[in-house]
Amino acid sequence: MNNPSWLDRGEYPFESRYLDLEMGQMHYVDEGSGQPVVMVHGNPTWSYLYRHLIKQLSPHYRCMAMDHLGFGLSDKPTDWTYLPEEHAQNVASLLEELELSDITLVVQDWGGPIGLSYAINHPERVRRLVIMNTWMWPVGSDWYYVAFSKLTGGSIGRFLIRRYNLFARVIMRQSYGDKGSLTERIHQHYLLPLQRPEERKGCWVMPGEILGSSAWLGDLWARRSVIAAKPKLIVWGMKDIAFREKELNTWLEAFPDAKAVRLEGVGHYVQEEAKDQLGEAVRRFLSAS
Repeated sequence: MNNPSWLDRGEYPFESRYLDLEMGQMHYVDEGSGQPVVMVHGNPTWSYLYRHLIKQLSPHYRCMAMDHLGFGLSDKPTDWTYLPEEHAQNVASLLEELELSDITLVVQDWGGPIGLSYAINHPERVRRLVIMNTWMWPVGSDWYYVAFSKLTGGSIGRFLIRRYNLFARVIMRQSYGDKGSLTERIHQHYLLPLQRPEERKGCWVMPGEILGSSAWLGDLWARRSVIAAKPKLIVWGMKDIAFREKELNTWLEAFPDAKAVRLEGVGHYVQEEAKDQLGEAVRRFLSAS
């Protein structure tokens, strides 16, 4: 899926690159030069989500964003696990293949634990962290996440995602602060990589792993002190229905020295909904640290 007809290359004008993995090819973009800024997405998005930030930063930084297997322009094998821990291993394989160091990690949604696991396991290679609406701890005692994971990750949710692309079609729109700002043209770039039911396994595995990967999340959270001293910028959409002010406060309690930017009226997809505010905040953070 190197250059599909639905992809607006004016909006996403980046050269496609691929890493060969045992289970398939992982697509990524690598733009600009300088200190590396690595951007990690979640469900149901892909590197397209970071297109604005890549354009804003690539004149001065080396900007990289991958598509996890099962998403975007990467392969979508039907016989792979799609477990978050496995995605994290793929991210580590890519960064090690490219021999990156002095990395700024930018994470959001499932990209939080997937990307931050690299920082925890390889702290010597990571310089800074930019965190948007995400988490990195077990949530089995929070009814809000238990209900969502069991419903969306259970048999009914899996059927609706596989048959109707529910996550990208409906849940994504509901997660916007201003739902009207998700235009049809933009929305198509998240729907069309998941056109066929057999391409949506990654999308329906993730919700169940909110609970299913509790042990992995617990291990990451228990080792958070490894990244405690690294400069951190937290940019948070305050109207997010997925990760609320409660989750923001958990991050700030764990890392009280982090700089926090609260975006009122912005929902889950900060990269889409507040591209200018995000770009300015990240540029200032990079130049100051």
